[in-house]
Amino acid sequence: MNISFLDYINWLAVFCGALGYFFLGALWYSKILFAAKWIAYTKVNAADPAAKKGMGIIMLSSFVLMFISSTAIAVLRSRLELEGWMSGLKLGLLVGVCIGAAAISISYLYEKRPLGLHLINGTYTILGNVIAGVVICSWT
Repeated sequence: MNISFLDYINWLAVFCGALGYFFLGALWYSKILFAAKWIAYTKVNAADPAAKKGMGIIMLSSFVLMFISSTAIAVLRSRLELEGWMSGLKLGLLVGVCIGAAAISISYLYEKRPLGLHLINGTYTILGNVIAGVVICSWT
């Protein structure tokens, strides 16, 4: 398998894009924005110590997954020869809506999750990909 396309990726930009995506999550799921609604929709008991168990691994794992998403954005940026924040915004929207949010919603339809949860998690995924796209396409 030819993986030479990885030679053209700015790994520092990928890391920073993933970091921006991750920090958006800290704000998005905080009490300032959607924590209360997210907890209500998911029925997570935030007061239960078991709910907090393994949180470090969960957060690290989520960052790794955001890094993987950011890597895919960087590969697309390289292959499509995109540059600039506007290209990053468009690429992030494309990936966020057509891959990220769509995949979440497919699962949520079968799980019969509330529309509000689709909107909270789907919009977060879209905006996280936009942040990663803007960082990666601006940093050439």
